[in-house]
Order: sequence, then C-alpha cells, then structure tokens
Amino acid sequence: MESAEIRRRWLSFFEERGHTAVPSASLIADDPTLLLIPAGMVPFKPYFLGDVKPPFARATSVQKCVRTPDIEEVGKTTRHGTFFQMCGNFSFGDYFKEGAITLAWELLTSPVAEGGYGLDPEKLWITVYEKDDEAERIWREVVGVPSERIQRLGMGPNYWDMGVPGPCGPCSEINYDRGPEFGEEGGPAVNDERYVEIWNLVFMQYERGAGSGKDYPILGDLPAQNIDTGLGLERLAMILQGVRNMYETDTLRVVIDRATELTGVRYGASDDGDVSLRVVADHLRTSVMLIGDGVTPGNEGRGYVLRRIMRRAIRNMRILGSQEPVVQTLVDTVIGTMGEQYPELVTDRERISTVAQAEEVAFLKTLRAGTNILDTAVTETKASGGRVLAGDQAFLLHDTWGFPIDLTLEMAAEQGLSVDEEGFRRLMKEQRERAKADARSKKTGHADLSAYREVADAAGATDFTGYTHTEGEASIVGLLVGGASSPAAHEGDEVEVVLDRTPFYAEGGGQLADTGRIRLTGGAVVEVRDVQRPVPGVSVHKGVVQVGEVTVGAQVHCAIDVGRRRAVARAHSATHLTHQALRDALGPTAAQAGSENSPGRFRFDFGSPTAVPGSVLLDVEQRINEVLSGDLDVQAEVMTLDEAKKQGAIAEFGEKYGEQVRVVTIGDFSKELCAGTHVSNTSQLGLVKLLGESSIGSGVRRVEALVGADAYKFLAKEHTVVSQLTELVKGRSDELPERVSGMITRLREAEKEIDRLRAEKVLQAAGSFVEQAKDVKGVALASGRVPDGTSADDLRKLVLDVRGRIAGDRAAVVALFTVVKDRPLTVVATNEAARERGLKAGDLVRVAAKTLGGGGGGKPDVAQGGGQDPAAVDEALAAVERQVAEVA
Repeated sequence: MESAEIRRRWLSFFEERGHTAVPSASLIADDPTLLLIPAGMVPFKPYFLGDVKPPFARATSVQKCVRTPDIEEVGKTTRHGTFFQMCGNFSFGDYFKEGAITLAWELLTSPVAEGGYGLDPEKLWITVYEKDDEAERIWREVVGVPSERIQRLGMGPNYWDMGVPGPCGPCSEINYDRGPEFGEEGGPAVNDERYVEIWNLVFMQYERGAGSGKDYPILGDLPAQNIDTGLGLERLAMILQGVRNMYETDTLRVVIDRATELTGVRYGASDDGDVSLRVVADHLRTSVMLIGDGVTPGNEGRGYVLRRIMRRAIRNMRILGSQEPVVQTLVDTVIGTMGEQYPELVTDRERISTVAQAEEVAFLKTLRAGTNILDTAVTETKASGGRVLAGDQAFLLHDTWGFPIDLTLEMAAEQGLSVDEEGFRRLMKEQRERAKADARSKKTGHADLSAYREVADAAGATDFTGYTHTEGEASIVGLLVGGASSPAAHEGDEVEVVLDRTPFYAEGGGQLADTGRIRLTGGAVVEVRDVQRPVPGVSVHKGVVQVGEVTVGAQVHCAIDVGRRRAVARAHSATHLTHQALRDALGPTAAQAGSENSPGRFRFDFGSPTAVPGSVLLDVEQRINEVLSGDLDVQAEVMTLDEAKKQGAIAEFGEKYGEQVRVVTIGDFSKELCAGTHVSNTSQLGLVKLLGESSIGSGVRRVEALVGADAYKFLAKEHTVVSQLTELVKGRSDELPERVSGMITRLREAEKEIDRLRAEKVLQAAGSFVEQAKDVKGVALASGRVPDGTSADDLRKLVLDVRGRIAGDRAAVVALFTVVKDRPLTVVATNEAARERGLKAGDLVRVAAKTLGGGGGGKPDVAQGGGQDPAAVDEALAAVERQVAEVA
C-alpha cells in the first residue's frame, strides 16, 4: 500500500466516524517556543492547554513534522530521519480510552477491502502504563487481545506530559511483531527492533505539577478528559510495503534510486555508501517540504536548519562521486513522490527548485574554498601533534566561508580530529545573539498568558468592527496593570484594556496596529499606542491612562486615529499590488516572505535567488502606478479556504488560516488572503514610489517603498536636488548622468596621478635608507621614519624596495614607520640571509607594535603592524634594534 493511500484511508476512516479532518499545519510553528512542528499534536496544543475552545469535539489530521536533534545519526541508522508524517485522531472531552482503543484496533485490523489496513491481529502487541488497569482491561475484555500480548511498562515509555505543569496521563502503544529475523521474542519490553511501535494512544486525564523529568506530583483530574494519538505513517508504510526500514518505503527509496543513478553508487554495496545515500534521500525530502512551507536558507533559526540539512545532502552527493549540480534533479524526484499527498508542492515546483538550486550554487563555492582552508588547518594541527582543531579556525570557516559548525565537526571527525566547540561558541556568541527580546515582549510570546486566557474564558473573543467603523461604543471586559488583572487603573498607569468590541486593528499580517483613544462615559481617557493579540481572538489595547479612573465594566467610546489608519491602509493595498507586479515580472518564485505596512510606507520581502535588475524594478513600479490609474475597486469577501484556493487567491507562507478566510481582491489584478484593512479604490493610493531593493538573506530580497503624500514629498525633494545639480553643472537634467560621470572619471584620473607622484617621492628615499643602514652584529638594519600620511601600501613598497637594494649575501632587516591619522604604522621585511639567523619579520613587527600600543603580524619575510601611540615611534625603532642585536 502506497503512502498516499495510507494517508487517504486514515482521514477517510475518521471522517466517517464523526471527526473533522484538519489539514496539516505549516511546518513553520505557530508557537514562539518552537522553530518547526515536531509532533502531530502541536497545532492542537492551544485546545489541550485550554487557551482556546476547540471548534470541534473530534478531529483528525496527517501532520507534517520535522525533528533535527539527532541529525548526525541520520543515515548511520535506518531509524533516524528528519521529516515524518504523524497521523493523529483527537478527542476533546468526547470519547476516551475505550473509544480510542476500539477505533485504533478497527482501523488496523479491518480488511483492506473494507477500508482498513489489514494487519494480522496475532502480530499486534500492546503496552500500557503499569498502573493503568482500565486500559489493560479494555484491551483484554473489549478488544480481545490475549493477556500474554499485553505488557505493562513504567512512566518512561508509557506516561505522557508536555515537560511543564499541565495536562498529563498514561499512554498505550500498539506494536507490530516483524518476526524472528529481527531478533529475539518476548514483546516490546524485550526487543523494540522486532516489535516496532506504530501507534501511541495518549489518555490525557490528569494535571501535573512542577518537577523535572518524570518526577512530579499529580494534582488531580482534568476538567475534561482528552485523547491525543499518533501513528507514524512511515513506520506503517514500512510494514504494509514489506520492507525492512523507512528508507526502503516508496517515498524515500525512489530518491535513493535517483541518487544512485546520478552517482553510480549502488545502494547496499557498502556501509559508507548506504549512509550517504540515506542522508541525501532524507535531507532532500525534508528540504523540499521546508521550502514548500516558505522557509529559506539562512544563518539562524529555521533558515539555519534548512541550510544545514541541504548542505549535508549536497556534500554527501560529492562524497558519492557526483561532481555536477544535482539538486534540481533530486528536488523533482521528491516532488514527484510527495506531490500526490501535498499538491501544493507541484504547484510551487518552480519556486522550490529556484531556492534549492541557489543554495546549491552558493554552497559549492563555499565547499571548494572552505575545504581547502579546513584541509590546511587539519594538516597544521596534526603536524603540531594536536588532536583538536582550534575554535578560531572553526570560526573563520563559519564567518568567512559560510561553513556551518556541524559540517566542520563532521569533516574534522572524518580526519580524526575533534573541534574546540567552546572556543567557537565563545567567538560566535556576539554574532549569534539577536536582539529579539523587545519583539518577544511586545508580542508576549514568552510572557505569562494566564491573565489573557482568563479574560478570554470569561468574555469570549473580541468583536472587530474596524472593517466598517472607525469609532464605536464598547464595554471594558478586562483590565491589566503591570501584566496582572486589576479592577481599576488611574491617571499615569500603563494599562492593557480588553473590550467586548473594537474598531482598533491589532497588529498582524504585516500591518501595524491602530492607535487612538478610548473615552469612558465618566470622562477618563486612555491613549492607545498599540494593539496586540497575545491569545487568539482577544485584542489587547496597550496605552496610558491620561485622565481619570478606568474600571472594568465601564462603557466607553473608541476612536482610532483615522488619518493614520488611512495611511496604513494605502500602504497595505500598495503591498498587494507590488506583490502581484513582482510575480508578473519574476514568476511565482517571487512569493511573499514577510512585510510591514506602516503609515505612508511599506517594505515587502519576497523570494529571489538574485538581485532584481534596476530596469525590472522600474517596470514593476510603472505597472503598479498604471493599475492605480485604472480606478480599480478593492473588495473583501469571506469564504472557505478551499474556495479561495480555487479562485487563485495567494496565501502568505507561514500564516495559519482557519476554515473561513478573508480574500481581498483588487479589480482583476490581485487576489490575496488577507485580514488587513485596505482602501476602497486604487485611486486613493495616489502614487507608489519604490525606493530600491536589497538582500536580507539567502534567496530573499526586500523592496521598500513610499505611498501617497509620502511618495510625492520624496519625489519633490529629488526634483529639488536635480535642479541644484543642473545649476552646478550648467546643463539640462537629462545631461546629468553623462556630465557627472565625466567629472568622476577626471577626478579618478587626477587621484591616480597624485598617487603616482606620491609613490615616486616615497621611493626616492630608498637610497638614503640603504646608505644610512646600521651594522648590528653583522646585520644591515635599515630603519627610520618616513613622512606622516604615507599610505600602508606605499610604505610596504618602500620597505621592499630598500630590502632589494641591499646585497643578497648580507643579512638585512628593514623597519620603517609612519603615522597616518594619528595612528603609527610599521612594516618590517627581512631577506633570506637574515631569516637563516633567526630574524623573522613577524617577530620584529610584534616587538614594534607592542611598543606602539597595538599589534601586528605577518609572514617571516614581510609583516605589518600598528598601534595607538604616535609618540612612541622612536622607542619602537630602538626596540627593533635591540631585538635584532639579541637574536643576531
């Protein structure tokens, strides 16, 4: 049975039994504590925690998941993988143990002809928590599993919790006996390789307290008993397809076979070759799924996860002998095998391929240069008797050549070396830290949300009226001061106000929040500075009490800053136009990767492997402004997600959409899923001016632009500058590029001539330094100070010229100094005869630089250094002479 059929049967079985089929959430986790979705229950976590009331009593899904903690083990064993699909069925206060157990047994053992998976009941073994008598009884008495195939295990394998205080409970696992060829008998308690777990049933019935590991108190029963189950699709496919491991199932073996064709390395021929082929298959599939959900390669967060696994895959293809680019072919293979389950991969094939190929091109350049650097470092380390590659070498590889530390660790280990990770981490600390604390605080991503949940539970969701109204009446249903619920707040207090209805737009979808005022009937006023949604459905108005006392239950009049709202709406509508115009110009690869819509201006991030040429950007800008003049109506409509997709509406990657979505349509030009506010007609935008585009990461570009009056002001200022320039050059505006270019050319030629004359003057001094050279214990020491302002390049040329004029059979050291912008600079050179006597330029420069209050270094024949104290030049000259005398 193919994987796509396993998935189809799962969803069909549970839908027929009253479950709502929930589409897989994006791999980009809608949870600030997670980078990627690691488990099938994560999208349902708010329901289990009680943050949000579930819209259904029963649900089922096949969730895409990515886990990377054991990435180094991928390929080395056949049990580790980074991407997997978790089939789940969930009950929220509906059925419990008996329902979950009987449903699982029915699906697994029903004949294939009747919609089941047709597993032999005699090969299924059950584990239950050692104290869960109820579950053991249901398996034995209701289902009919013999006692000898039911095993009781401890909390480690058979008790579930989230790792923090909250829901917990026993679980029961269904295991499949693969037969004696996989080891000794005795059930899953003895051999989990033979008795492989395929389905875990979690019975959430208790609330746990604080504690570490499995050592925590049980505080009591949950108000409602819930069910969370998970069946690994790949594990079931392994059994139903009669193969030994997941790498031989239909969705991975085809990728291995394609990699074999490309490299000529047969799967099964050698252990090393098999490891590399498994890494390629697993990592390329995971990469395609991540890029498909909008992740782009980068140096932090989920972008780093993608870059890391892509580069491991590409390098392993090189190890297998492939010297040509291979990503395009392998991506097509993955899409071919996964496309039936996830049709969006087929639709988005071009963008996925473009992003993947761009990363391959970048990494192959990195690999060539970085491998040479690493090989040199490894050779030097071994030559010195070391077994640990220095942290600064690993840092250089990462910082200069883009080598992920994991790749350095892996390649060093292949050469028998470890890496000073602590040193590397210390050097990377400043670069790896990012100032996200403010943003997290603003979004309350890691704050205590219990106060907001209490308000949500008591008052329900906030009714947003802002699509049609800019002001209105409301009631205060929640008030927080200092993050805690409060019945009242007074003048000067910073507050968070929750209303039963509001015209204020809460920041989201790239659109900044509304600002304005909340006036109480008693005269109190709250100035609203920001609006956020810390928990789904609840708008929290953050601001300051300007006058009077604010109390829970008070009636209020809300009014947003209309001018600001309109300016933001213009920016948001312009963003949609820019998105569509870029897609028209560059193709579907120019998919949205982020945006920010603020008053009068916006920025828009999109996928592109290369910079957008200025001519293309000019065409995009022209197309946008042509649409504005078309006087197109902007309309919003609520429909199902499936209807929106059928109409061709564009969705933003990483966004989480419900079953009902809002679609914003601009004439016949643009159609996008969007919850933001917009103008009613394109003529209201006036003008859009694109300021330019730049890179913000691998494969991601950013356009910044102005809208309306802000765009006009910018152009007016530009016109003034052009007028001033035309006056200066005494020409027309259309002649400016040519005239300015000519002036710059003449200026550069003059600078070159000045540099030539200065260099000649400096080199003229070479003869005098040779004539004045001292004999220091048989070594010719030519030293001194050249005129201040001499460039480092000219100083170096002079030093080398002086050294060249001293007879080669005579040991010679040249040490010259200058001062540039109040900072002393020195260059030292030695000839071969001097080096044979132990005089190295690098050693002498360090002596001089230390005296100058700085540092330096270089090769034995020539080195450069500098310092902070220009008054110490004479002392540094003397220090070099003493060192020459001492060594010679």
